[in-house]
Amino acid sequence: MKLLVSALEPSSNLHLKALLKHTYNVELLGIFDKEIKEGSPLYDISQMAIMGVIDALKKLPWFFKVADEMVELAKDADKILLMDSSGFNLPLVKKLKAAYPDKEIIYYILPQIWASRPKRALKLEKYCDKLLGILPFEVDYYPQGKAQYVGHPLLDEIDIHKDENEAERKNIITFMPGSRKSEITRLMPIFLELRRKLGNDIRPLLVIPPSFSRNKIAHLYRGNREFEVVRNTHEALRRSEFAFICSGTATLEAALIGTPFTLAYIAKKVDFFIGKKLLGISQVGLANIILSKHNGTTLHNEILQLDVTVDNLLTEYYNTDKERFAKKAEVLKTYLGHGSSKNVANIIME
Repeated sequence: MKLLVSALEPSSNLHLKALLKHTYNVELLGIFDKEIKEGSPLYDISQMAIMGVIDALKKLPWFFKVADEMVELAKDADKILLMDSSGFNLPLVKKLKAAYPDKEIIYYILPQIWASRPKRALKLEKYCDKLLGILPFEVDYYPQGKAQYVGHPLLDEIDIHKDENEAERKNIITFMPGSRKSEITRLMPIFLELRRKLGNDIRPLLVIPPSFSRNKIAHLYRGNREFEVVRNTHEALRRSEFAFICSGTATLEAALIGTPFTLAYIAKKVDFFIGKKLLGISQVGLANIILSKHNGTTLHNEILQLDVTVDNLLTEYYNTDKERFAKKAEVLKTYLGHGSSKNVANIIME
């Protein structure tokens, strides 16, 4: 089977690798991580990276060209799999359905219509044949009932959990300043000062994406020699008693592993304004969003923008209720229920 894939995000590609373990005789076309052996991408995900509204606008003409190339490439595909990245994939799916009305289009990891622009559900149901959600509550936003909950991929991918020996984790703290340049450059100086304030009694772990070169690390992570550099997020979180996390999927990873944490995030002012004031986004952390939709509660504190100071983060470290966190994290895990990779693979192979 030839499968056209549009997976622009690193997290999407992790989920793609997981579901491919349950498929056979599949050749990938399109946009995905060049390290995936099942195909040769038209574009590697590193070429598609953007950060914020301004960056997206600058690259808009190029993205239109890439979308046209994807439509042309789709003529050789048996099926089409779109993953996350609604800014690119929603315009693309309209073009694909117009060009190939009989080709099956599957959308896995749905756009966050529950956070903003719910009318996108109508477009998704019009142009997609199958909508596969990874959050239990999001399928209710699709009026035609095309969406189905398939489980959450992290429940397949996280195979390590915190052991009972708290003594081994004592004073080990993970710092995760993000994976994008703008995130890292804003948070790393604060994390470095925080690490120094905590002193030599702690063992600080700094999580850096495995794809980053030494030159990139030296340029972006000033002061990294004062940390133990770790490339595996799950392993770092498992070893730690606490974590400071930028945002994104890592907050849910920490919750499922069972590591208490605080979210610290500094966005561009224009992006923060759009998210908070125009789109009405009240929470940043994925774990918090899921729990609030489930039962109206939250798992962790969120320190944002000008509030991201060393003193505020120190307060979080010393005052977080770890027992409360553990109970809430278990509720979250039970709500998600099961993994998604095998279910998605079966749907693709049908």
